[in-house]
Amino acid sequence: MTHKTDIEIAQEVQLKPIEEIAKQAGIDREDLEMYGNHKAKIDYQAMDKLKEREDGKLILVTAITPTPAGEGKTTTSVGLGDALHRLGENTMIAIREPSLGPVFGIKGGAAGGGYAQVVPMEDINLHFTGDFHAIGAANNLLAAMIDNHIHHGNELNIDSRKITWKRAVDMNDRQLRFIVDGLHGKVNGVPREDGFDITVASEVMAILCLSNSMVELKDKLKNIIVGYTYDDKPVTAGDIKAHGAMAALLKDALKPNLVQTLEHTPALVHGGPFANIAHGCNSVMATKMALKYADYVVTEAGFGADLGAEKFFDIKCRVSGVRPSAVVLVATVRALKMHGGVAKTELNDENVAAVEAGLPNLMKHLENIQNVYGMPAVVAINKFPTDTAEELQVIEEKCRALGVTVVLSDVWANGGAGGEALAKEVIRLTKEEHAELHYAYELEDTITQKIEKLVKKVYGGKGIELSRGAEREIQRLEALGFGRLPICVAKTQYSFSDDATQLGRPTDFTIHIRNVRISAGAGFIVVLTGEIMTMPGLPKRPQAEQINVDENGKISGLF
Repeated sequence: MTHKTDIEIAQEVQLKPIEEIAKQAGIDREDLEMYGNHKAKIDYQAMDKLKEREDGKLILVTAITPTPAGEGKTTTSVGLGDALHRLGENTMIAIREPSLGPVFGIKGGAAGGGYAQVVPMEDINLHFTGDFHAIGAANNLLAAMIDNHIHHGNELNIDSRKITWKRAVDMNDRQLRFIVDGLHGKVNGVPREDGFDITVASEVMAILCLSNSMVELKDKLKNIIVGYTYDDKPVTAGDIKAHGAMAALLKDALKPNLVQTLEHTPALVHGGPFANIAHGCNSVMATKMALKYADYVVTEAGFGADLGAEKFFDIKCRVSGVRPSAVVLVATVRALKMHGGVAKTELNDENVAAVEAGLPNLMKHLENIQNVYGMPAVVAINKFPTDTAEELQVIEEKCRALGVTVVLSDVWANGGAGGEALAKEVIRLTKEEHAELHYAYELEDTITQKIEKLVKKVYGGKGIELSRGAEREIQRLEALGFGRLPICVAKTQYSFSDDATQLGRPTDFTIHIRNVRISAGAGFIVVLTGEIMTMPGLPKRPQAEQINVDENGKISGLF
């Protein structure tokens, strides 16, 4: 039997005009800015009308540690939103925008899958409403103004060897990680070492996603530290006088994007920081807006719960004041088998022992959600045809021991109808359990203590090892008054440890801290571990090789 591809399914659905979706969600027409027939931005001034409205309940969807077998977190998020909608609940979905890097690299798209997608999927996966282009432009305007300032006399006394601000492009391009620019004489600038980050790793992306208003956006942009002077004083975007123009470029990007699912559930798709090299959550603006319009809001955090969910709780919730009412932890039998040591080629064979061997990974994530963060949880098993009753029973028994319900989710094949059991359990959790959010560390802890608490509590490691450079940078940041900020660990998504080959639930490991850097505008400290990079590369066979467009403009090759 040949299955339809995601893009074929999406292209067969008759979308409703976005005005209808907005009306269904209670969004005033005057607050809509149309981007064609099926996309719109919502003016941030709409929030002023909603101040007195009570917030809905926020549902966070996260997952076990990712494997090449796939987990289906976005698919589950979209399907759960559709299922709640089918049950008559006033529902909205709030998720991230895909980055072009993974779309053309490995993923081929990130708008859900099967019959649980946000649409128009081609637009969402490609240029969408131009938000990422605006973020890249703002990032690179600042970079240009820094080098221009140095070229025209360097009044601020910037040491070009200590510039920390990189240029950005929304593409996986390893060639640009380390470059030398400003060559060929005085008129072409000052020669120096430079480099690019992928746009989703730019601090501008993090700032946009953590800002509640244009005023706050400008304040955060102003505080970006771009480098240091010859006597080690920080230089900011405000010193360069770039923040006003950067905010002007981001004026429209700050506004949440309204689209719909295949089943016409309203969805806000806005912002997209990576979860392994940034904080991995959609914008605060979109989340807060959705909570005013809907009784149930389904959101997600990137990669496994040790990354996306941790940063959702310890960064996004802490700085925004939003609080989830329940957590959905997504897993698949196939992924658990991989954590249990089975090769990808053997995942279709029943192997109860391998599922059991992989379950400690799921258990650790559950323990973190319940015991570290104090959140009620449900495990959603994203269903595959090869799953057997015996394999599923093992998962159910283990989770029941922790007081957690396991629900089969079949939204990929059946859309919202395949997620109704999950939706009912989510509703039960939000009504029967009072969630009081805790954090993994306190802001009063030292930077080193915060990292150690995350490693020991959330990752399950024994401690940390700081490079000399990281030690010096921590001392400098604390001396500059940044010691009370939350931290954002840049770590592999494939393991609790900083070694991608350690699957399952590794223990007795040390996290190696290579470097520490300040994102003073975004308001957190980035901790770089292992070999993590802020500019990924393309795989040997990038998905871009499969993507095409015909003479009528119809796109193919997106998953």
